[in-house]
Amino acid sequence: MNFEAYLEWIDQLPWLNYELWNNSAARWLSAAGIIFLAYLVLRIVVGFFRRRVRKFTETTTSGWDDGIAQTLDATKTWFLLLLAVYAGSLVLDLPDRARDIVQTVAILALLLQAALWGSKLLKFVIEYYMKQQRESDPALATTVSAMSFVGNLVLWSVVLLLALDNMGVDVTALVAGLGVGGIAVALAAQNILGDLFASLSIVLDKPFVLGDFIIVGDEMGTVEKIGLKTTRVRALSGEQLIFANTDLLDSRIRNFKRMHQRRVVFTIGVIYETTQEQLTAIPNIIRSAVESQKDARFDRAHFKAFGDYSLNFETVYYVLDCGYYVYMDVQQAINLRLFEKFAAEGIEFAYPTQKLFVDSNAAPEANAS
Repeated sequence: MNFEAYLEWIDQLPWLNYELWNNSAARWLSAAGIIFLAYLVLRIVVGFFRRRVRKFTETTTSGWDDGIAQTLDATKTWFLLLLAVYAGSLVLDLPDRARDIVQTVAILALLLQAALWGSKLLKFVIEYYMKQQRESDPALATTVSAMSFVGNLVLWSVVLLLALDNMGVDVTALVAGLGVGGIAVALAAQNILGDLFASLSIVLDKPFVLGDFIIVGDEMGTVEKIGLKTTRVRALSGEQLIFANTDLLDSRIRNFKRMHQRRVVFTIGVIYETTQEQLTAIPNIIRSAVESQKDARFDRAHFKAFGDYSLNFETVYYVLDCGYYVYMDVQQAINLRLFEKFAAEGIEFAYPTQKLFVDSNAAPEANAS
């Protein structure tokens, strides 16, 4: 028996010919039965898929199946009930206005449920991304929260427009007006939007993170906060430097925290009276002083140049720790070692001096009359 034949059959039952709103009691009972069965079937189907997905997630290491499970958990009871009511209304002979209302309510319920699914899935994706970073970064959390807000705003805006369109509202003029208004707002707030997207680029690309010591132009300091519009840097002298995120991305940034080792070049000078034997020994003395430090790797030491008042030696070595205090401790230890060794070898450090030569044979100037 097809659906049309079933409706004709129940209309012919004499004991169910009582009519209410142009529908017999038999049709109302049939609608109630369909609503009950449809709701029951939908609950069973949704519950079955929930259990199957949950069981599947326990056997896998991937996190995306957890997202599917969480999305299914967002299925609401009222959505299933409204779908069942819509299915039951199909057996009733309703006026066009009433049928349009029922159909519109069903579509609105579907749109709302789709928005809830999308919002739940978006939340899962963001949380999954945060877990993958394996670090506690407040700047990342702030930017990702902003992304979540923007994503949900776009999602619910689209749902609202679709809902208004299904309710008979002409959204064409509304969308056009929003488009023109959006362009005007974007032009007025282009600097703010530029800093916002720059913040997103900083957080995702990570040219620096919190705690890094950076140099931007003539300014330097430690990164304290990466905000949606500005980045705060604590300068060495104590004050806080505030950079617009766009300005940071347009600048060349030197990130000293990313150094794996520090290259150090320093020069010392000895007096011109130093003997050739002492000059030959100096590179080995410097090498010994550098290699005696566990955090240093010697590269070279050479007699570089004849200075105005000194014979200059240039030394290059690497500090294996990027910390500035480690570098200063190593350099201090090298300097003390050189001072000790030079004193033991009778080698004198040079300092700015001038020699004045007087010709004793020169005739004295005539006395003025």
